Amino acid sequence: MPYLTLKTRVEHETEARRSRFVCAMAPVATVEEAAAFIAERRALHASATHNCTAYAVGGAQKGDDDGEPGGTAGTPMVQALTGRGFDHVVAVVTRYFGGILLGAGGLVRAYGSAVTETLDHAEAEHAVARMVPARLMSVSVAHDQAGRVENDLRASRHPVRDVSYGSRVEFAVAVGEDEVAGFTDWVATLTAGRARVTPGTAIHVPDRTGQTG
Repeated sequence: MPYLTLKTRVEHETEARRSRFVCAMAPVATVEEAAAFIAERRALHASATHNCTAYAVGGAQKGDDDGEPGGTAGTPMVQALTGRGFDHVVAVVTRYFGGILLGAGGLVRAYGSAVTETLDHAEAEHAVARMVPARLMSVSVAHDQAGRVENDLRASRHPVRDVSYGSRVEFAVAVGEDEVAGFTDWVATLTAGRARVTPGTAIHVPDRTGQTG
């Protein structure tokens, strides 16, 4: 399934009844990267009242209330991310208490809004990318064809992710799922049928036809 993600880190501050909510978000490839970003933000804002967190990384989703009443921070943050179709993203909302209690409903709104407003800010700054399903294709050719094939591959719309040299030259190429058949036919024509093209790992790549931001 396609999803949205961030191209870079973003930060945006909101306020609710004198409490400051500083939301920082980043693109992440793994849960470990999300944990590292969370640790970094908590160290940066160690004096804050709360550093609440949320991430969505593939099938893994997690929110942490960091001392706020249960379900009033982490959960609405996760819902704000996934409800907008974002994945491979981590968010940390740092709260500096302003002296006025918000109540459970106020906290849910404040933490959820901190994330959604930061996503709005990211879209306005062209920092959002739409990712679409793709396949990492292996293209194997003889050495006498490698130079021309590499030039043609790099001139195409399909990113070359890796090149390895052995008894044959192997190119790893990211190809949109809906373009796999056409790509295979194109390589066959390009190499007069001498290339071996093998579908590999399922991945996601930026949508080049209609990117968000």
